[in-house]
Amino acid sequence: VQLQAFGGGSAQIGGSLRLSCSVSRDRRLTYNTMGWYRQAPGKQRELVAIISRGGNTDYADSVKGRFTISRDGVKDTISLQMNTLKVEDTAVYYCNAGPWTTSYYPQVWGQGTQVTVSS
Repeated sequence: VQLQAFGGGSAQIGGSLRLSCSVSRDRRLTYNTMGWYRQAPGKQRELVAIISRGGNTDYADSVKGRFTISRDGVKDTISLQMNTLKVEDTAVYYCNAGPWTTSYYPQVWGQGTQVTVSS
């Protein structure tokens, strides 16, 4: 299974961007959860948001109230609406998928997409 990420780019502080991620054609995702991680320069990769096939979500505290993750369960496509962007949101964002039980364990990763927020 391959994941393909779309979107990203540049925005000003307070602006918005939208990321999308889909499973490669003719593939069915076996994992129940998809999500986004991000990695800023010089920092560790961190979880941003995840969503299960049933619609349960979890967010990093730093993005709660600003980012919204959504999912088209039939198509195994997710989107991340990012509002009120901050400079610290600048990072490479990675789509992923995996099982989510007591914790989320991403098993499949898409290519990263750059998000840059500036004044």
